[in-house]
Amino acid sequence: MARLPGLSANLNAVLDTIAWAEGTSTHELTLDDGYDIICNPGGRMFDYHDHPRKRVEYRPGKFSTAAGRYQLLARYFDPYNDQLDLDGTFSPENQDRIAIQQIKECRALNDIEAGAIRSAIRKICRIWASLPGAGYDQPERKMSQVVAKYVEYGGTVLHWS
Repeated sequence: MARLPGLSANLNAVLDTIAWAEGTSTHELTLDDGYDIICNPGGRMFDYHDHPRKRVEYRPGKFSTAAGRYQLLARYFDPYNDQLDLDGTFSPENQDRIAIQQIKECRALNDIEAGAIRSAIRKICRIWASLPGAGYDQPERKMSQVVAKYVEYGGTVLHWS
């Protein structure tokens, strides 16, 4: 579960759903709810002093520097660190802050808070390759699976969304 205090149930549910969809929070190696996973299946981080910036071959000829609960690419960490005035660490709290900022940039936060989860997923799928409609030539979860997991994690749904 996200570590930032004061988040709404719907936003927490979305963050948990993203981690589930990305396979980090359920990864067999995680000891920290996915915050410690390097590019599934790239292994674990053992501290959070910085983004690991490790280039991992996840399929033959396909590489990624994705890391953490929300699989943030290394090239995005420094700009978000500066933009959000973070402390330079890749801590779980900072990973949450960056994911929330990405959600805001996709203009999905109001949809999430209103329970319009399908609309929100359609807006944020360009960030997270595992979400339906992402189109990154990677396995995607089905919308019905994502919505069911979101509800399981405590999110509410407007059925017309």
